[in-house]
Amino acid sequence: MIKPLITVENVSRDFGPQPALKDLNFQVDQGEIFGIIGPDGAGKTTLFRIMATLLLADRGEVMMDGMDVVRDFRTLRKHLGYMPGRFSLYQDLTVEENLNFFATVFNTTIKENYSLIKDIYVQIEPFKKRRAGALSGE
Repeated sequence: MIKPLITVENVSRDFGPQPALKDLNFQVDQGEIFGIIGPDGAGKTTLFRIMATLLLADRGEVMMDGMDVVRDFRTLRKHLGYMPGRFSLYQDLTVEENLNFFATVFNTTIKENYSLIKDIYVQIEPFKKRRAGALSGE
């Protein structure tokens, strides 16, 4: 039996009178490729912030690799990384310089963990010398 890697059950989050997420349910199994798409305001960023232990859901439960994102947030933060699309990179540094900087924040290097990031790194490698401020945001 395949153990779920991510389980989201009845997750809701409101910002004032505006619901960002309402009774969201899904499961991602180990080895499964799963994407979350939707228009602006659909709740994608809110969901990822909840999953990354940066925001609390108003209702519901999120489990990541068998750990509760609220109860086990300290342990999860040692295994999770979250980089939002906006305001996350130093605009005056290149992509490569940003990657190196964030690696050093976590006491590692790109070279040391290349096997873990290779699939993504090869996709961004053509842009590694480009300043982050010059990257497309669309």
